[in-house]
Amino acid sequence: MKTQRLTFTGHDGSTLAARLDLPEGEITSTALFAHCFTCSKDIPAAKRIAQHLAQRGMAVLRFDFTGLGHSEGEFANTNFTTNVADLVLAAQALEERFAAPQLLVGHSLGGAAVLKAAGQIPSARAVATIGAPFDPAHVAHNFGAKVKEIEEDGGAQVELAGRPFTICKHFLEDIAAQEMAPAIASLHKALLVLHAPMDDVVGIENAAEIFTAAKHPKSFVTLDDADHLVTRIKDAEYAADTILAWAARYVDLAAEPVTKAAPDGAVHVSEADAKGFLQDVNIAGRHTYLADEPASVGGSDLGPTPYQYLSAGLGACTTMTIRMYARHKGYPLEHVAVDVYHDKRHLEAMEGQAPSKRDVFRRDIHVRGDLSDSQRADILRIADKCPVHKTLHASAEIETTLLD
Repeated sequence: MKTQRLTFTGHDGSTLAARLDLPEGEITSTALFAHCFTCSKDIPAAKRIAQHLAQRGMAVLRFDFTGLGHSEGEFANTNFTTNVADLVLAAQALEERFAAPQLLVGHSLGGAAVLKAAGQIPSARAVATIGAPFDPAHVAHNFGAKVKEIEEDGGAQVELAGRPFTICKHFLEDIAAQEMAPAIASLHKALLVLHAPMDDVVGIENAAEIFTAAKHPKSFVTLDDADHLVTRIKDAEYAADTILAWAARYVDLAAEPVTKAAPDGAVHVSEADAKGFLQDVNIAGRHTYLADEPASVGGSDLGPTPYQYLSAGLGACTTMTIRMYARHKGYPLEHVAVDVYHDKRHLEAMEGQAPSKRDVFRRDIHVRGDLSDSQRADILRIADKCPVHKTLHASAEIETTLLD
């Protein structure tokens, strides 16, 4: 997937920052993504969903609303109505570069915004909301006791997700004046409502009100135990896959990418985010995982590091080998677990050689069961017979070929 940075002019003339996620092949359709209240275009859920849509041929524009993320402007001067205006301008920007959006996706307050903006974006055929409030005034509960201060003093600083934001009285007045039911009823577009029953920020009753107000075609899909920000990768991918399966009836999608068949033992790794280090790991077309690096070295910390995977392989092989041996010997082993630690240790310099480092893996093996001292000694000995242990302990050769 390719990503382009671009800008466009917002409702008040501010320059708004956006990313355009593009498919590797032909662009078959376009989509516009609206992020949640005080969030940004770059939150993990937005990135992951956009990436999945791009894999199916969609050019996806996600942007920062005025005063947020990398966009210019004063957040204190914005409200729900200005967010809707920014969305309409984002749709025009997408149309100027490729084609007007056929799919609108909105998360939380961004979901309410796309419902409101959809009537001003005639190209849109389908709208999907994720954890959206039926009434934009719902966000006022995030301000707690500050609401009174905002009303009396004209504004106040509110801490949201650990960051300070200035909320002005006009914001409260604007969200209180919104009437969503007429906009939803006159949508004239397919609607998908995604919501988690356990969402403790925007209750599930909001999804029910949106669904009730809408006319067919409309669909509702639960996100089970996902949190409001859809922070877990598996939840974001489920939401993306659900949107794709549903949207296929209303927009043009490319064929599903074919996973290259791999022989047993083959592992296919590909970049999920060229800007960072996130990798998609596919094993024999049947098992998928993520690999990443910590944020401290430029990663997103969305998956284990390569060395953690290597440690996991050693640990899994160790426990399997011990279980196989105990089963063969009839040992009363109830449970086995292993903690694996990886480190690099300095080696003393040999005569005429510079000091070097060596990889060291330490295993702490935990066993449970009525085992004799002799049986425990056998288990410790057999751990070193684990095939991965032998591979790491011996010298391995790596053959590499560069392909197109």
